[in-house]
Amino acid sequence: PGGPTGPGGHGAWGGPGGPGGPAGWGGNWGGPPPAAKPGVIPLRPLGVGEILDGAVSTMRTYWRTVLGISLTVAVVTQIAVILLQGFFLDDAAGTDALDDPSATVGELTHALGDVALGSGVVLLITLLGTIVATALLTSVTSRAVLGKSVTASEAWRDARPRLLRLFGLTFLLPLLAGAIIGVGVLPGVLVAIAGSSDGGAALAVLGGLGAGVVALWLMVRFSLASPALMLEKQGVLKSMTRSAKLVRGSWWRIFGIQLLATIIANIVASIVVIPFSVLAAALSGDGISGFLNSTDGSLGWTFLVISGIGSVIGSMLTFPITAGVTVLLYIDQRIRREALDLDLARAAGVSDYGSHAPGTTAGS
Repeated sequence: PGGPTGPGGHGAWGGPGGPGGPAGWGGNWGGPPPAAKPGVIPLRPLGVGEILDGAVSTMRTYWRTVLGISLTVAVVTQIAVILLQGFFLDDAAGTDALDDPSATVGELTHALGDVALGSGVVLLITLLGTIVATALLTSVTSRAVLGKSVTASEAWRDARPRLLRLFGLTFLLPLLAGAIIGVGVLPGVLVAIAGSSDGGAALAVLGGLGAGVVALWLMVRFSLASPALMLEKQGVLKSMTRSAKLVRGSWWRIFGIQLLATIIANIVASIVVIPFSVLAAALSGDGISGFLNSTDGSLGWTFLVISGIGSVIGSMLTFPITAGVTVLLYIDQRIRREALDLDLARAAGVSDYGSHAPGTTAGS
C-alpha cells in the first residue's frame, strides 16, 4: 500500500497504458485525430515520403488518364525527334571536322555550330513536350488531391487557355539563368581578350561558378511558378512572384525534395532507356562495338527507332513523377502558409473539417 503500484500509488494516476483512470494518457488524450484524406494526400503539412507517394499514387490511381497523357506526349515528341535526327541531323559530313586534327578554325566553328543547332532543336522539341505534359498533369494531380478523377479531354480543356503563358514562363526561366551566368563569365572573357588569357580563364571560371549558384538559387525560388500559373490563373511575372513568396524560408527543403525527385526519375528512365539503347546498338549494322567506336555520328534508323521506344517508355514514367512532385510541393507550401487544407476539405465535401487542429508530420 502506498507503493508505486499499490492503492494510492503512482499507478492510480492512470499513466500510459496503466490500469488507473478510465482512459489513461494513451487513451482519449492520444493527440488529435488523423487528418482527412479525400484523395492521394492527407490534408495537412506533408513529409517528403508523402509527397513522393502522392505523385506515385496519382499515377497508380488514375493510370488511364496519367499514362495516356504521358504516352501521347512522349510518342509525338519522340517521333518528331527521330524524324529530325534521321533526315536532318544524321549527316556526318558537317561534323567530320571535329575529328580532323588538320581542320581550320572556320571548319571547326561551322561544325560546332551545326552540332549546337541540332542539339538546340532537339532540346526545344523535348521542352515543348514537357511543357504540354506538365500542364495536363497539373490539372490531373490537383483533382487527385480532392479524390476526383479527370479525363484527358477535361485536362486539356482546363490547361489549353494557360499553355501560351506556360510556354513563356518555361522559356523565360532558362533565359534568365543563362543571362546571369553570362554576366558572371563576361569579366573573365574581357580580361582574356585584353591579353591575359590565364587570368581571364581563371576569372571566367570563378565568375561562372558564382553566377551558377545565383542562377540555381533563383530557379528553385521560381520552381513553383508553373503550378501557380496553372492553378491560380496567374500571369507569368505574377506567378514568379507567387512562387518566390511560397518558397521563402523553405528553399533548402524544396531544393532537396526536387533534387530527390529528379534523381529518382532519372534512375527510372535509365533503367528503361539503357537496355533499349544496348538492344538498338546490337541490332544496328555494326553492333555494340561498332556503335561505341563510331566517330562519324551516323546512328541509323534501326538505332533511332528502338532507342526512341525506350525513351517513350521512360518519359511515360518520369513525366508524372516530376510534375506530380512539383504540384504537391506547391499545395504543401500553401497548406503550411495559407491553411489551404480548409479550402481543399470544403471542395472535397469533408464535413466538420477544421474543428480541430490537424497534426503535423514529424521530420517534415
